Amino acid sequence: MKALHTLRRLILPLSAAMLVASAWGAQTARKSHDAAVARNLNVFNSLVKELELNYVDTIRTDESFATAIKALLSTVDPYTEYYSSDDAENLGRMTTGEYGGIGSYILERDSFTYISGPYEDSPAALAGLRAGDKILRIDTVSAKGLPSAKVSKLLRGQPGTSVRLEVERPWAGPDSLLTIDIERRKLQTPSVPYFRLDTATGIGFIRLTSYIDKSPKEVETALDSFMRSGRLKGVVLDLRGNGGGLVESAVDIVGFFVPKGTEVLRTRGKNRNAEKIYKTSRKPLLPDTPLAVLIDGGSASASEITAGSLQDLDRAVLVGSRSYGKGLVQGTRPLPYDGFLKVTTAKYYIPSGRLIQALDYSRRNPDGSVARTPDSLTNVYRTAAGREVRDGGGLKPDVEIDWGKVSRLLYNIARDNWAFDFATRFAATHPSIPAPEDFEITDEIYADFKASIDPARFKYDKVGEELIKRLNETLDDEGYMNDSVRSQLDGLSRLLVHDLGSDLDSKRKEIAAYLGEEIASRYYYERGRAAQQLRDDKAYDEAVRILLDPAEMKRILKK
Repeated sequence: MKALHTLRRLILPLSAAMLVASAWGAQTARKSHDAAVARNLNVFNSLVKELELNYVDTIRTDESFATAIKALLSTVDPYTEYYSSDDAENLGRMTTGEYGGIGSYILERDSFTYISGPYEDSPAALAGLRAGDKILRIDTVSAKGLPSAKVSKLLRGQPGTSVRLEVERPWAGPDSLLTIDIERRKLQTPSVPYFRLDTATGIGFIRLTSYIDKSPKEVETALDSFMRSGRLKGVVLDLRGNGGGLVESAVDIVGFFVPKGTEVLRTRGKNRNAEKIYKTSRKPLLPDTPLAVLIDGGSASASEITAGSLQDLDRAVLVGSRSYGKGLVQGTRPLPYDGFLKVTTAKYYIPSGRLIQALDYSRRNPDGSVARTPDSLTNVYRTAAGREVRDGGGLKPDVEIDWGKVSRLLYNIARDNWAFDFATRFAATHPSIPAPEDFEITDEIYADFKASIDPARFKYDKVGEELIKRLNETLDDEGYMNDSVRSQLDGLSRLLVHDLGSDLDSKRKEIAAYLGEEIASRYYYERGRAAQQLRDDKAYDEAVRILLDPAEMKRILKK
């Protein structure tokens, strides 16, 4: 006991000394950092003054400072951004989805901007604008050569004001030139463009595309409609391609499925004492209904909070492919002259305690790039039921789906707007189509699509040809080229000549699926596109199979 007492007498003062030394070291480092910031600000200020006084030409001030700000922010992470007073509307739209305008997607091509699809019930749709309309003039401004960002800015404005568009409508004959007056109004892009209950299976489907302040209400509306049917057996929440948004909306949506007071996440910033805990605040709507969440590489931030917390709580089966891996939280700070800084203020940790951030921006490679955390360096955490999950690389789904690869042919068709133009012509000559869930590309429609493609104008990606060309050059440079080798390569080149008709037939399934989306969107807007996408959706089909098999659900969600 005496020895132990003596040891304690030695350790306690030593520990105290170490704490003092650590605090002193941290304080010294902080002072050094602050001094470096002050020194560099003085240097930059002096440099600007010297340029203004002595540079032979006039400095383009706004452009130069915008470049400097962008360069500074590029050293932190891609989510920390500066918004000038002109960009404040864009920042507000990110959180509310609201803006003043006509309500339409646009597409830039051939030195003009086209209407690619008005929103349902928007001023653009009600005024008669259609997908495929070429914008010639906006009020008194010619639209030729204007970038789509400039066109978008001209179309937006204060609700109640009017804008006059002169458009050219394809396949409209003598009435192809139109003048359309549209009154702008306050718009909100819906975050749930489509939901439905499949009465045959009892599975409700919700497509959630973003997290704005009204997202929980939109999801609640869909769930209420499912519950009122009396047929609900399970829910599929589709978060694929959802880049996130408001953390609070993610927490509220999780609250529809888990008990009130359940912890969803914790955020920790520079000040560890300011840790914030988010818990659900309402009685759940569907605490026991089987639930599946669809994710992919485009699911990030708030969508990962929803999916990750439901996985950690063993409340839902995740189906799809690994999510993006964004575990950072942003807030806004006001700046002079009505500017804003959207800045990363914290990291978030879901119920198991894991951080799913895939990239560590504080540790860059010598070339400035940032690498993903390899699986071998990730840490194991446990769900509520004891299942193994990992940090540092996005969310790994419980059931993985191989999406396959998009063919180069389909890429060429989409890139050069062959399907877009065909859908526009189809809509101009067909007054109606069946409901989007029932519409399909028949042999006749596909034959018409094939006939609409001019082989002389169709542009293939010449990936194979380029590889053969580079191989020829490499072999020639390295001295391997001779008549025999050249003859073999020439023969290979001849084999790479495309047969467009044969290619369209061999890739019909994926091309017809894409074409169906384009055509359905002409009649039923985004809900038509979403409904068509579900017709041959491997992830959705697998989710439905699992939801209807209680034993399979239990097997997946148990330790």
